[in-house]
Amino acid sequence: MPRGLVAVAPGQLAWETYEDAPLQPGQVRVQSEFGAAKHGTEMAFVKGYASARGRWNPEWELFEPSNEPSGFPFHVGNMYVGKVTAVAPDVTAHRVGDRVYAWGSFRETHTVGEKECFRLPHGLPWQAAVCNDPAHFALGAIRDGQVRPGDAVAIFGMGAIGLVTVQLACRAGALAVIAVDPLPARRTLAEKLGATAALDPRTCDVGREIKAATGRRGADVVIDFSGHRTALQQALRGVAYGGNVVCGAFPAPYDAGLDFGGEAHLNCPNLIFSRACSLHDRDHPRWTWQRIQDTCRQIVERGWIRAEEIVTPVVSFDELLEAYPRIVGDPAAGVKLGVRH
Repeated sequence: MPRGLVAVAPGQLAWETYEDAPLQPGQVRVQSEFGAAKHGTEMAFVKGYASARGRWNPEWELFEPSNEPSGFPFHVGNMYVGKVTAVAPDVTAHRVGDRVYAWGSFRETHTVGEKECFRLPHGLPWQAAVCNDPAHFALGAIRDGQVRPGDAVAIFGMGAIGLVTVQLACRAGALAVIAVDPLPARRTLAEKLGATAALDPRTCDVGREIKAATGRRGADVVIDFSGHRTALQQALRGVAYGGNVVCGAFPAPYDAGLDFGGEAHLNCPNLIFSRACSLHDRDHPRWTWQRIQDTCRQIVERGWIRAEEIVTPVVSFDELLEAYPRIVGDPAAGVKLGVRH
């Protein structure tokens, strides 16, 4: 029987066997060839802190305390590339043998609607296809932060989303793109992908260095995908007067010490929270979650995102149960875990 990887309790992973159900009208079956994780968001669910805030009440749009178990089993994994092995009689978008990509967890087969998977263009690396998801949130942050040609942009956190954001900031016309990350390999990769400078927050006053790199003015836009309180503090130090600070991460609760009475109070930045898949985009109805998705597919398929060095390391599917917690839980072990079936 085919297998998939699931979190059955906080921090506890297991193989789950399943049977493929008969195809329903409009469905296709895909045999997985490659896949990728989504480190930050997945770990929030795998470790359990995503549900520690309680349950989301969509009518009141707030979290409420709840003693009910939430979030498990959680199917681990984010996107996949595979080959179509069967189609329902009414399917017209795909044929047996097509290579497609889609959203889905780490499992050997997927049964999806024909409009929920997309043909992989010839020559497009599979790593680029599975970076569609980080591209959504990178594009959302670029748009919410109002990055414009000529701007100076600082980006904290060189995970997959941060590295895609570096590339989109360059495409948007930013003249200075400053990457911030404590890991040397990630800083080096950020510069390879277009960053004009890369800072180590462990060895310098990042806010001051951002000011120094911009003629003491500061960055027009600072985007944080690290999810760390100290990064947000340095973002507030390094942003220009009246500039935009974009919080794009999905962090656990911050520890004590965030200071809104210092540079933030005097320099009056705009603090913006960005989540591309929220109910309405800030530019709704012109921009919607669907338009973000459609746009990112075009961006990826046009080759705007270099992803081969972002999706690292790549392990075999059989190694996944052991490799996933070791790699995803250690930022130094790689950027975005890939899987080869």
